[in-house]
Amino acid sequence: MKRITHFNNPRLAQAFVDYMATRGVRLRIEHDEHYTLLLEDDAQAEQVNHELQQFVRDPSHPRYQAASWQTGNTDSGLHYQRNGILTNIRQRAGPLTLTIMIACIVVYLLMQILGNQVVMFWLAWPADMTQYFQLWRWFSHALLHFSLLHIVFNLLWWWYIGGAVEKRLGSGKLFVITVIAALLSGWMQAKFSGVWFGGLSGVVYALMGYAWLRGERDPASGVFLERGLIVFAVLWLVMGYFDVFGLSIANAAHVTGLLVGLTMAWVDTRHVRRESV
Repeated sequence: MKRITHFNNPRLAQAFVDYMATRGVRLRIEHDEHYTLLLEDDAQAEQVNHELQQFVRDPSHPRYQAASWQTGNTDSGLHYQRNGILTNIRQRAGPLTLTIMIACIVVYLLMQILGNQVVMFWLAWPADMTQYFQLWRWFSHALLHFSLLHIVFNLLWWWYIGGAVEKRLGSGKLFVITVIAALLSGWMQAKFSGVWFGGLSGVVYALMGYAWLRGERDPASGVFLERGLIVFAVLWLVMGYFDVFGLSIANAAHVTGLLVGLTMAWVDTRHVRRESV
């Protein structure tokens, strides 16, 4: 038996297994902490890895749904439970993902109670040299959100991508991406707009760029972002420069975060690409 990859989502695992069955390849699913795919015939590994690259780029493609109907296999061994929202959140999110989500919510509530200026006085980007040694300020600006739409939008993306990165690559990797993206995106935004800004979106854009390029270059990692979503993210970034929705958008932080994520993904996958040549 050869281990191919693993999924957190049982439906994705079963969809790929069903599709490979239509290609004459038999895979088995083992469920422990993840849904691990095992290949019975090692000679088919190259074919499976090629198909896996296509699958992670667009798992919602109709060919995979059609394969599940075609195989008609109900004996998958997978059992789906109807879980509540909090259970679903915990299943996808690791401890760092949940900690940042809780911190953002707590800070947002404090901003509603005490006012934006009071909380920003504590957590905003360093305004002058007297604040440079208050080290938390270089990162805590990412916890500040100024509207319900702002925090909901950012936390949904953080949970969706950050949770996947943490589950598949570990809390350490998510921590490094978050710290570097928060620092560099904050520094660039401060250059353009001053210190009165906030939000997790610079980190979110870093995660978008990282997940997309990591999936393109290293599909076996299990980290990916659908091409349609990265296109949406870039279009949203471009619209921010034209003020399409009349919102105050931290464009510099978004661009910097995206570049940080792409760079980190390229660094993390450069050996993978060399080995596959």
